[in-house]
This record gives sequence, C-alpha cells and structure tokens, in this order.
Amino acid sequence: MSDVQKTYSMKAGEIDKKWFLVDAQDAVLGRLASEIAVILRGKNKPGFTPHLDMGDHVIVINAEKVMLTGNKSEDKDYFSHSHYPGGIKFTNIKKIMKEKPEFVISHAVKGMLPKTKLGRQQFNNLKIYAGSEHPHKAQMPEVIKLGQK
Repeated sequence: MSDVQKTYSMKAGEIDKKWFLVDAQDAVLGRLASEIAVILRGKNKPGFTPHLDMGDHVIVINAEKVMLTGNKSEDKDYFSHSHYPGGIKFTNIKKIMKEKPEFVISHAVKGMLPKTKLGRQQFNNLKIYAGSEHPHKAQMPEVIKLGQK
C-alpha cells in the first residue's frame, strides 16, 4: 500500500501572493468578473487549498469602459431595499455606470465568491478604479488581459 498518492495541503506560510493589473476597457462584464473571481480565490494556482486565502491581489482600471452584451444596458436593474415597507428600489445599470462604475464590477465579482468569512477576506484583495490611474504602483503589478471578446 505504499503506492497511495496523497493530496498535498498548503500551509498559510507557503502562500505566495502576487499583484495583477487588469484593464477593463472593452472587456465583457461577466467574463471579466468570473476570471477575477478565480484569481481572487486562488483556483488558478496548482496548489489550490479551499480553506486558505491563496488568491492574489487584483487591480481593475477603466471600470467605466466595461462592456455589456445584448440588451443589458437597457434591461438590467439593480435591486435594493431599505427594510421599510415600500422601500424597494430598482436602479438601471446605465445610471449606476455614470455615478459609480466600480460598483458594477464589484457586485458581479462579489456574487461569484463564497458567502463566508473567507469569501469576504478574498473580496478585500480586489481594488477597482473608474479611470486609468491607480495608487498601487509600488506593488509593481503584473499586467494581464482578461474578459476580452
């Protein structure tokens, strides 16, 4: 029975976190969000361990230039409720893209992460900026191309 293979589980001290820069210009929202979620969870690494925060840091620039396919720019609404009777609100994605374009990407990515303490911790590794400038130059992020059509 010495031929049995064992699954290796990484330890917290062995995790190597990197910084990635993603340009959201002309990227499709859903494809971009799913690829970012994979990087934040660390599922793109060969030693993925589900109970550890193995994911890398992701910086997203040009959030205002993300693309929507089909009729989503006309039909997609975001739901919110004030927890008071009659406090339901629906806001069109066009309005949100004008006011705070970072929300659209963060909302999509957050929905693709686990709804646990670990998922919230991994979500904190995501930084989103509407324009092309970001304050993370010192981390020397590696540029990657995601969500392109």
